[in-house]
Amino acid sequence: MIQRIQTIYLILAAIVSSGLIFIFHLWVTVDNITVFAKDVVYVLIGFMASAVLSLIAIFNFKNRKSQFLMGRLNIILNFILLGFFVYQSLNLSGETNVSEKGIGMFIPIISIVLLALANKAIKKDEDLVKSVDRLR
Repeated sequence: MIQRIQTIYLILAAIVSSGLIFIFHLWVTVDNITVFAKDVVYVLIGFMASAVLSLIAIFNFKNRKSQFLMGRLNIILNFILLGFFVYQSLNLSGETNVSEKGIGMFIPIISIVLLALANKAIKKDEDLVKSVDRLR
């Protein structure tokens, strides 16, 4: 349902995960080659999986518990992507591979914030439904 705020957050998370990866670069190598997420296959798969999970959660609005679970799984997936980026940028010694870090490395953080806001709104809806059931 579009009128729910968590749907807006999930749509924004899907757009961030699937759209911004083609605009912002992840890093620039020593040879002055700009690397985007589409250039690294497993990073592209991770971002696309995050976008697909967000879209599946949008259409799973009737079952709030599974929507909440998909949001949590999506947050874990984005933490894995973020961990890979931190490992990639810190583990390389002496400018061997990554010369300049790009803004694209922060895309999982934006997605995590949007997914956490969506999960907070889903939890609020679930608590509201439970309180109405108690009154019956």
